Order: sequence, then structure tokens, then C-alpha cells
Amino acid sequence: MISLDFSKKLLLWNRTENTRQLPWKGEKDPYLVWLREIILQQTRVGQGMAYYEKFVNKYPTVKLLAKAGEKEVFKLWEGLGYYNRCRNLISTAKIIASTHQGRFPSSYESIMELPGIGSYTAAAIASFAFGLPYAVLDGNVKRVLARYFGIRTSVQSAKGKNLYQSLAQTLLYKKDPALYNQAVMDFGAVICKPKNPLCENCFLSENCQAFQHHWVDLLPVAKKAAPRKIRWFYYFIVDAGDGKYWIRERRQKDIWENLFEFVLWEAGKIMPQGKIKNSGFMREHFGKVGFRILHISDVLRQTLTHQTINGRFIHIRLNKQQNSLSEYMLIDSHQLNLFPFPRMIRTYLKDSAHLLA
Repeated sequence: MISLDFSKKLLLWNRTENTRQLPWKGEKDPYLVWLREIILQQTRVGQGMAYYEKFVNKYPTVKLLAKAGEKEVFKLWEGLGYYNRCRNLISTAKIIASTHQGRFPSSYESIMELPGIGSYTAAAIASFAFGLPYAVLDGNVKRVLARYFGIRTSVQSAKGKNLYQSLAQTLLYKKDPALYNQAVMDFGAVICKPKNPLCENCFLSENCQAFQHHWVDLLPVAKKAAPRKIRWFYYFIVDAGDGKYWIRERRQKDIWENLFEFVLWEAGKIMPQGKIKNSGFMREHFGKVGFRILHISDVLRQTLTHQTINGRFIHIRLNKQQNSLSEYMLIDSHQLNLFPFPRMIRTYLKDSAHLLA
């Protein structure tokens, strides 16, 4: 009875009071649904909207995205983070264009086979694009269910995942799964918010277990976060003469794979400015040709999901020409805007343009 009451009241609220505006509401094109879902993975809606619109304008069809150059796509993605999503975006577009003749697969099982698509994204595409009865289960939905039904099981445990998925599927309004899925996500975003939820005026508060038992701030239950890793990146912006600089593409299985960077020394700890010039890294890479340090930046910091990157930029000019530097390539300064860089480097380049030739 409570389950039926929950769904009916939610749909009534959606019809009479839900005023949340999103550019993709009502969208049924599976390509556009997939595109927005990949962009919104681990990204705030406000930030994701701008990227969604950029991608739709540049690649209005999956075939156009599949034909695009990898560097071009990464450049458009630049600043959004979690770049593995971009790699999967490219791979999936190519698979759909070649294997499926440009048509997005229409069954939940076939959607799940595509790179970068898990159960949530597959459910979103299946329900929004094809009207199939699959319940979405994002952070908003989990929070709503945990609070309303008083679920004390961790959302990240195996038991919790099964429990939430089963409950979400039971509550689904199967006559119009897209309508219901959008309604419950909107409700979590504007009423049952992570902080300062609007409980006092909520139409579900009478039966909400978290509200009735003062558990609102305790639910949903999550595991403790793993200790954050701290890393120190020292970037050497090497003026090799004639306004040319050394950069490389990050190829290792690590953060920022497929993005570009300047000459990098990753140290195990913070290095005082005075020790940078006499470090073994500097002697090994630039000792033979000689160099002058022109500028050392303050520490910049970028916080990722499980680690914090502390970055410092050291501008140096070589005394003699250096014809090669292992793994790096020489480019003109005016070409820097053509390459996709991590947000830390792009921010520094924007703020320090006057230091570059």
C-alpha cells in the first residue's frame, strides 16, 4: 500500500508542481539520451548542460561523432573530467556506426554490451528512448528511496544494490516508465536534496521514515571514503627556441589518459624551490644543454575523486638546441589551444599567457 501510495503521489506532484526545466526533457532519440547520460555520469547537471549542447551542435548524429578525430573529441570534452567516459563515448559511437549501421540497439541487453554503459545508463536509454520498463537508479533515486523507506543498508554493498534495484523496479509506473523515472529524479534534485531537503513542505513526509524518525541526515548510508592519495606534479614548460615547447600525450593507465602535458616530473613530496634547479631530473634532462629558470609558479591544486594533485609550473629556457626529448614532441606556442589538456594545465595557460612566446 505504501509503495502504491508513493508512486501515485509522486506522479501527481510531477503533473501539478514539478517545474524543473532541462534541455533534454522528453527527448526520445536514443543517441541524444545516451550522450546526455554519459556526460552526466559523475557530473553536476548545471555543468553537464553546456557540454551536452556543445556535443549536440558539433555532432548531431552518432555517425558524425564516430567519424570525428579522437583529439578533436577530447578537446571538446576538455575540462569535464573523468576522461574514461570520453574514451568510451568514442568507442561506442564507432561500434554503433559500424556494427549497428548507425542505429542504436533497442534492447536493454544489447545496450548493456556497449562500452561504458552500466545498469543505470542502460535503464535510462531503454526507458527514455524506447519506453521499456526499467527503473533508473542514480544518486537522487537512491536518496529518495533510502529516506522514504528508512533503508539502513549501505547503498554500496552488494545487498544494498540488490535491495535498491528491486525496490525501484517494484515502484516503477510501467505504463510510462520514462515519465516516472524523470519524476523521481527531479523529486530528488529539487525536494529531497542531499542537504537542506524541503521536508516540512514535502507531500511524502507523512509516510517518510527518515522524516518521522529524524534520520534525514543519516540516510542513505554509504561506506567510508578511502584515504585520499596526494601527488606532486612538477611541469617544466621548456622554451626550446623560436617559441616552441615540448608536450606529450599521457598514454599510461592513470589519470588524464589521452590528454596532453608539458615535461613532467612527479615527485613523492613537495620540493622547495631551491632544490628544483639542482634536482636529478633537471640534470638528467637538461644538464647537457644547460638552462635558465625563468619563472616558478605557486602551487595549483586539483581535487579528483580519490586523489589530490598539487601542481607547479617551471618555465625554463635552454641554452642550446635540444633535438629530441624522449616521448615528447615540439609544437609552436600558438598550437597549444589545439590540444586537450587537464583542467589544471589549461587554467594555468589561460592565467599565464604572458609568459609564453
